[in-house]
Amino acid sequence: MTRYFDDLETRDAKARERTLFRKLPRFLAEVKETCPAWKKRLRKVDPGAIKNRSALAGLPVLRKTELMEAQANKPPFGGFANPAMVSGTRYFMSPGPIWEPQPSGLDPWLGARAFHAAGISKGDLVHCSLSFHLTPGGFILDAGARAAGANVFPAGSGATEQQVEAASAIRPTAYAGTPDYLKTLLDKAQEMGRDLSSIKRAVVSGGALFPSMRDEYRERGVKVLQCYATADLGVIAYESSHRGKPLPGMLVNEDLIVEIVRPGTDDPVAPGEVGELVVTNFNPAYPLIRFGTGDLSAVLDEPSPCGRTNMRIKGWMGRADQRTKVKGMFVDPKQVDEVVKKSKGIASARLVVAREGASDAMTLQVEPAAGASIDASAIAKTLTAVTKLKGKVEVVGTLPNDGKVIDDTRDYSK
Repeated sequence: MTRYFDDLETRDAKARERTLFRKLPRFLAEVKETCPAWKKRLRKVDPGAIKNRSALAGLPVLRKTELMEAQANKPPFGGFANPAMVSGTRYFMSPGPIWEPQPSGLDPWLGARAFHAAGISKGDLVHCSLSFHLTPGGFILDAGARAAGANVFPAGSGATEQQVEAASAIRPTAYAGTPDYLKTLLDKAQEMGRDLSSIKRAVVSGGALFPSMRDEYRERGVKVLQCYATADLGVIAYESSHRGKPLPGMLVNEDLIVEIVRPGTDDPVAPGEVGELVVTNFNPAYPLIRFGTGDLSAVLDEPSPCGRTNMRIKGWMGRADQRTKVKGMFVDPKQVDEVVKKSKGIASARLVVAREGASDAMTLQVEPAAGASIDASAIAKTLTAVTKLKGKVEVVGTLPNDGKVIDDTRDYSK
């Protein structure tokens, strides 16, 4: 196995920047011709003038709320996809809802580099436990692993005992999925008397890989690296290692332009300052130009000791809005509001996301309306129906009047 996936990863940083911004004007001109919503959005923009980051920063950020509104008015993609290039492909639905088409190609979500950096390539068998249902998560990791040369067992989510039986039979060498589900598999295998020691490496996404969790996996013989991916864009950044140790931060994927802007604005922040991560891709089927992910991050100025030369970011540092991930699925304040409206007797509610052991857990705190009787069991069922996740319901006296709908209390430093 070669040290790098290809020569693009180690090219001169200035050469990479020149290549990206030589491509961008042509790409913008193409997008204006092929995608109705982009034609309207870029109607006053001269694509030939967008030759550098300063010029790109003059374009407005497209945020998820705006995309969701456009898709609701003109389903499924709101005019932001190229109709000629999404024929005969898969459509996915992420919480919101937001619709995404599957791009064409062997590695449409750019996941191969993350697997190669984790030491997973030809000869490996990857046990993929991210969901293949509704959202593209499982497909993103599946395609990336296969593009890196590995074989894949698409286990999907749930049915843990069956997954353990399958893995103990076919002996996968690697795992792909959420960080906490790997522990679930290993613990269940131990309980069942099954041997999963063949799993030596892992690429995880869809949740936080806490330092204590990574340490536990290392003690159990599994080297774990994580990648930062979204359903809209695929793998945006990924971890690498040096001399066997994971390096701080994540490397931005090739063929993406990443900016950090002040939350709620279109303005790039100073290097090192925390802000919203904004991405421009070169996907002709589903182009996203200055797309606001809603995630917080910051740029690391120092070059990576692994030898890759692309921009490094600190990774996921929380949400610029209150939308958050629980067990690999986004939960949105609008969903909390939907639970309130579908339930009886709730004056206000707040979803608290925490850690219980190595797993995510959520509790809906509800403040009763005056004189109302709360049916916590019924509300819990509604919460699951709306979010597709299980959670507890806790009746409280009075919630703080601070505008917070989702409170993420997880400590990402441990």
